[in-house]
Amino acid sequence: MPTFELVAVSRFLAGLPHGAYFGIGALVASDVLGPGKRAQGVAFVLTGLTLANVVGVPVGTGLGQQFGWRVAFMIVAAIFALAAILIAFFVPAHAGDPGRTLRAELGVFRIPQVWLTLAVGAIGFGGFFAAYSYIASIVTEVAGSPAWAVPIVLVVMGVGMTVGNLLGGRLADRDLRRTLLWGLALLALVQVLLALTSGWIVGLVVFVFAVGVVSSVLSPSIQTRLMEVAGDNQSIAAALNHSALNIGNATGAALGGAVIAAGLGFVAPVWVGAALAAAGLVIAVWSFRADARQKAAPALALS
Repeated sequence: MPTFELVAVSRFLAGLPHGAYFGIGALVASDVLGPGKRAQGVAFVLTGLTLANVVGVPVGTGLGQQFGWRVAFMIVAAIFALAAILIAFFVPAHAGDPGRTLRAELGVFRIPQVWLTLAVGAIGFGGFFAAYSYIASIVTEVAGSPAWAVPIVLVVMGVGMTVGNLLGGRLADRDLRRTLLWGLALLALVQVLLALTSGWIVGLVVFVFAVGVVSSVLSPSIQTRLMEVAGDNQSIAAALNHSALNIGNATGAALGGAVIAAGLGFVAPVWVGAALAAAGLVIAVWSFRADARQKAAPALALS
């Protein structure tokens, strides 16, 4: 990878299977756990992503610093190969639906609730990425802590994300609507508190952990909601969730960078994150109200 352009292309190619892999993994896990535990199945798969923030990122960084970035990438490739072997041996076979076609799957885009749920993920969860992308600068420039504190704060957030993910699966199975709405409201609130306390390293660590917990409570809720409203289009709907979250990643980070570039300071992205979470809450309320009206219409017609 001698040039930036080749790095960018390889990054794009590596990202292609991401949504499909985690989307199908979520479907398989929810099917294995059975009725009433769909969100817990989704959360179980997504826990791998959150654990990566606790273990994978610091270990990969350390390997890259000690032996060079190529060695780190080779080890990652070996882990992928091992994962493929373990899946082949231990994941139960699923026949799928041979009658499904790509054209039929694309019918998911004709469902308004799918678009609203994708918007919740891209905008509401984008609020998390607005803050997360600039945590390092907040730690050093706002809290005045040394650079070695940055990975510690990121690990704290990763632990919070892991806890929130497992908690979110259970809460979503109990009451998906309430978990999603309260999760978005709390994400906006804890980011406001993070912005207000970011100059104090203790407050920063506490609310970084809180942001990690609350944001990851949302992950299985959004995925399960999308699978719920997609009807027969489960495969593409499960993959689309990660597309929405990646759009949120890009949008949140870009907006956070824009307010910093405008001279509003390194805390400004956290305020942007709170605003995006609030906007996601508005969309979620709209989605659930529209769903309720649609379900009530046939009953009114019969009466």
